[in-house]
Amino acid sequence: MLKKLPVLLLLAVLLPGYAVAGEDYVGSLITATPYEGRQLAIKLARKSIGEMQSDSAVKMEVRAKYSRDGETLIEAAGVIAMEFATIAAANNYWRE
Repeated sequence: MLKKLPVLLLLAVLLPGYAVAGEDYVGSLITATPYEGRQLAIKLARKSIGEMQSDSAVKMEVRAKYSRDGETLIEAAGVIAMEFATIAAANNYWRE
């Protein structure tokens, strides 16, 4: 988990938006299309970071360190992929 923390912090910095503690920003995992599901996956990954690290100065520090690290960016994409897999399953893979 500690290895993933820099990746999660990077997501929070690179992707716009902020999480508010206690805010229900999900509503549902059900989406109309795979594209909407992917957007939700990105949002979930981003919001998770906001819940863990609310200090924007720390987020900017992490961004400066990791934004040019290809391996870290690939790991960040993996976090989004895990969220998307959950959403896809919840949507029965958008089968009719």
